[in-house]
Formats: sequence, structure tokens, C-alpha cells
Amino acid sequence: MLGVLSVPACPAGADAPESSLRPAARPATVLAASPAATPAEAAQPTQAVLRPRPRPAGLVTARPAADPVGLQTAQPQPSALALATTPTLRPKARPQGLAPLSLASAPMPDTLPEATLEPQQTRKKKEKSSKKGSVCGDPAIKGEALAPIKGKVKGCGLDKPVRVTSISGIRLNQSATFSCDTALAMKSWIENGLRPAMGRREVVEIRVAASYICRNRNNKKGAKISEHGRGRAVDVAGFVFADGTEWSVSRNYNKQVRRAHKAACGIFGTTLGPGSDGYHEDHLHFDIARHNNWPYCR
Repeated sequence: MLGVLSVPACPAGADAPESSLRPAARPATVLAASPAATPAEAAQPTQAVLRPRPRPAGLVTARPAADPVGLQTAQPQPSALALATTPTLRPKARPQGLAPLSLASAPMPDTLPEATLEPQQTRKKKEKSSKKGSVCGDPAIKGEALAPIKGKVKGCGLDKPVRVTSISGIRLNQSATFSCDTALAMKSWIENGLRPAMGRREVVEIRVAASYICRNRNNKKGAKISEHGRGRAVDVAGFVFADGTEWSVSRNYNKQVRRAHKAACGIFGTTLGPGSDGYHEDHLHFDIARHNNWPYCR
């Protein structure tokens, strides 16, 4: 039997104690009795566990595996399957031992050899390289300036003469003395008349028959002073070519020389030659004088 602890009655409405009341310790000699089953537990009947009956063997189907994500897996489309199964085209392997191909470009030379350049291009290159020895303010005209020439005869003389040895790369067989206007006209004729007329024949020398000389026209007594006496005329007797060939106006007044003669008209004020007046059968006479502002060409 358990001892009953008596708790003194507290007056109604009394305040709760500040600390919980704990029962006093049980004496060591008192043995704890095992709890007895309550009447309700003793009277409760035991129920059998209900389990479902097994299905027949023929109706058992395999349960689909559970999707770990909980979502139904999407089935691939037929077009995707076709692309996935199409074989990838790959290039055939290159045989071993072949070096990789590379595009090689031939280096261009900085300057072309002199042999491959046209003669006119070569001459122009040399002319532009230096102005040393040039006159009349043009590097293509080589020579020297002279002191003024005073004529012994009235009408002769030259204020600013130049002695020219080569023009546009073509040498003169003898130095020619005339004015710078005459030298510049000579250069224009060489580049725009003589060279085109000769074509592939390269002229390397011009044979000058006369330049400045104080005399009357055609050496006639009493005639007017020739343009030669004023330094405004030059006579051309022939040409020497790069291959050594020589042409003279008297013996070789051919189609090409005629073309060169004709090309001088307009560049010079007066042009005369074989068949013009009987005084110029062996040379071409060029001067810069104009007659009523018109060239005189025969």
C-alpha cells in the first residue's frame, strides 16, 4: 500500500507558491510496486490484422519504375531521332608524310632591271636623278650658260645664250648654241614628235648642221638676218640609232623622217626641209619665229 501524503489545504483565492512543491524522498525500504493493468486495457480484445488476398498469377503485371523526379519522361520526336542517327560526314585523313600546303608569293623586286625597261623610261629615270649640268631650268637639257653674244652685224646677237650638249637623253654630235626658248622647243619636238615617229628605233644622237651663226637668210647677200643669227634656229642633218644605224636627211628622207619633220610644225614657228625651197635639201630647218602668229611649214 502506498502511503498517502497529506497536503494542507490552502485557503481559496490564495496566491500560488513562488516555488514548486516537490514530494519528499521515499524511504529506502519501500519497494515500488509494478503498475497494475487498468481495467480498460484488460478488457480490450485482440483484433486480427486484415491483409488483401493475393491476385491470380495471370493477372500480375510489372509495376512501372517510379520516376525519381516525379515527372513523366518526354519521348524523343521522330525528327530528332533521324538527326541523331544521321552519320556525320568527315574528310578523309590525309596520307602521312605530306607537308601542309601554303601559298607562296614571289617577292617583287624594288626596281626593274635596266634591260626590261623601255629606253624612254630609262632615260627619264636618269634625267630625274640629277639636275647637275642642266640649263634653262630643265634637268632634261644639259649644257652650260654662256655670256651674252654681241653680233658684228646689226640684227645678230643673243642676250642669254646656252651651249647644249644633250636633250632628253639624246646627245648632240656637236654642241649647239641658241636661246632657251629654242632648246625647250627642241625638247618638245624630241619627246612628242621625233620619238613617236621613229617607233621602236631608239635615237641616241642628233646630227646638228648649224645653230647660232650670224649670217643672212640662205647666205644671200642683202637678205634679212637669218633666225640663226638671233639664236632662234637649229638645222638637223641626220640621226644615229642605238643599233649603230645612221640616217641622213639627204639620203634617208623616208616615211619616218617625214613624219618627224611634219610633227615639228606648230612646235616651231618655221619648218623647212627637202622639197620646200631648194635650200634645205639635206637638212631640216627649225626656228621659233612665227609669221603673223601662224607657223610656216614646208
